[in-house]
Parts: sequence; C-alpha cells; structure tokens
Amino acid sequence: MQRIATMTRHKTHSGSRRIHRLMDEVYRKMYQLEAGRPGAEMGLALTLLRARVTADRKSEKGKDWDWLKTVSPICLKMIEVSLDRGSTVASILCSSSTAAPEF
Repeated sequence: MQRIATMTRHKTHSGSRRIHRLMDEVYRKMYQLEAGRPGAEMGLALTLLRARVTADRKSEKGKDWDWLKTVSPICLKMIEVSLDRGSTVASILCSSSTAAPEF
C-alpha cells in the first residue's frame, strides 16, 4: 500500500512539474513576442500546440489545465496582432521601395 501511495504522489508531482514547465515556456514565448523577437509568433504557436497536446492526454486532464483555456485566446490574439503588424510593415517597405522617388 505504501508503494502505491508513493507512486501516485510521484505521478501527481510529475504532472504538476510538467504543467509548470509548460506554463513557463508559454509565458517566456509571450514575452519574446511582445519584445518583437523575430520568429516569436511561430515559437509561441508551437508552444501552445505542445501544451494542448499534453493537456489532451487522458492522464493530464483536470482543473490544473484551466490556465491553458485562459491564456490560449490571449496568445492567439498576440500572434494575430504581431502578424498583422508585420504584414503592414512589409507592405509599407515594399510599396516605398517600388514607388518613384519624390523630388
């Protein structure tokens, strides 16, 4: 009986560490995106996907994963805004490089 209790506690502790590791990674990628780091959109998207896949595992479901439901829409909005901003900057650069110079 003692061994089962120890195994259960270890499994729970392991799941908790996994959750916190993924949370740290998501928040780190959010910060990188906010700082304008190149490629941060893809990094955040992949990290969110990895967190979602981990959360979908049957043994990983539970109230500890509610943070993912909260942070995902925020992350997606950050990615969309960043990509829109990049598109705007790229279109401005492209249009200004092809436009005739003004005298």
